[in-house]
Amino acid sequence: MGKLAINGGGKLLSEGYMEWPIVTEKEKKAVMDVLESRIFWGAYAPNAKALQKEWADYVGTEYCLCTGSGTSALHIAVAGAGIGPGDEVITSALTFVASSHAIMQQNAIPVFVDIESVTYNIDPKKIREKITKNTKAIIPVHLHGTPCDMDEIMEIAKEYGLIVIEDACQAHGASYKKRKTGSVGDMAAFSLNGSKNLSGGEGGLFNTSNEEFFRKARTVRDLGEVIEEGVERDYNAFEIGWMYRYTELNAAFTRVRLESLDEENALRIKNAEYLTEKLKKIKGVIPPSVPEDRESVFHLYRIRFDPSQLGLNISPKEFRAKVQMALRAEGFQANRWQNRPVPMQTLFQDKKGYGNGCPWACPFGNAKGIFYKAEDYTETKKVVDDSIVLHSYIYPPNGIGLMDCFAAGIKKLWDNLDEMLAIKLDPASIYTRD
Repeated sequence: MGKLAINGGGKLLSEGYMEWPIVTEKEKKAVMDVLESRIFWGAYAPNAKALQKEWADYVGTEYCLCTGSGTSALHIAVAGAGIGPGDEVITSALTFVASSHAIMQQNAIPVFVDIESVTYNIDPKKIREKITKNTKAIIPVHLHGTPCDMDEIMEIAKEYGLIVIEDACQAHGASYKKRKTGSVGDMAAFSLNGSKNLSGGEGGLFNTSNEEFFRKARTVRDLGEVIEEGVERDYNAFEIGWMYRYTELNAAFTRVRLESLDEENALRIKNAEYLTEKLKKIKGVIPPSVPEDRESVFHLYRIRFDPSQLGLNISPKEFRAKVQMALRAEGFQANRWQNRPVPMQTLFQDKKGYGNGCPWACPFGNAKGIFYKAEDYTETKKVVDDSIVLHSYIYPPNGIGLMDCFAAGIKKLWDNLDEMLAIKLDPASIYTRD
């Protein structure tokens, strides 16, 4: 294949793949219909209301609320659970920071648990050691579209009387033992960010079958008011709330995208499974693995690298950085998603919070014994150091041809291993940024 592109060789990929999301004439018409209707907002606007019904039916819950983001959907779930000052909520050390922000917005304390090495999800076997008398809930994160071990998590929650909120922001349509994510726990949150399998530009969806949680979450979403359809608004706030409602333009777009979700997920799965079989044959490459009792929808496709399998004396982190730089030079997508365990971010190390050290310094709790120590998240650290992720490559309308091309890119690097290992890593590069 010749010398590497990073050293002046020809690129393997200069064009030929499509970025997500897909926009067709159908989506454009749906948005134009909203503009012509001049109904752009409202808790019971027609598209938002219809999307709530359609998504509740799809997931298999009694209730759904549209929100302005996945983060706000998580927040109203935490609020709906009655979580407040001094309470503790357990979540994964490998997630987007929003999982913890939703907890802290209720003046509660996030407590992080390390991940499993196969699914990259929260390790249920490490949850019990983090439970205290202040623990009120668990937020398992279905990372990259692969469901957590929900039976074990639900068993722990039942044992300790905890509420389970599924962070399904990356898992639209994924299933655990034939049950859709979002229907197993007490509540769930999904993101409609443009990058997600179900894209709405921005937005979120809250799901539950518990009427009490639903009503509480709806009040928090609607500025602390109780706004009933067909009843004149009273303009009376019962508690602190936020304006987290969804817009009609986004809701109309999302509804059209929902019609294609299963078909597009099927193509993601096909692409991912094909690429996995290709990469399995390359020594030193570890593609994702999905337990037999689950179906992943591959929001992201994470690839790990193990240089020891190649007989190399180089750290996995440095090796990954060289692979990443060489792949990008060849024209391939080679991204990182999180550069460190979330609890090792500055926010949690400095504990400045949102002022005066809150929520950790809140007098209603006892967070003095809560520390975020690197040794508690060793598996998470390994994964973020030695892996890259793919996104649009495995998304429609991209197909098997692109999977073959990417696998060929890895093989080109491996065929020119000495050349790749000679790549110098600049202090400002993707290697040392973290």
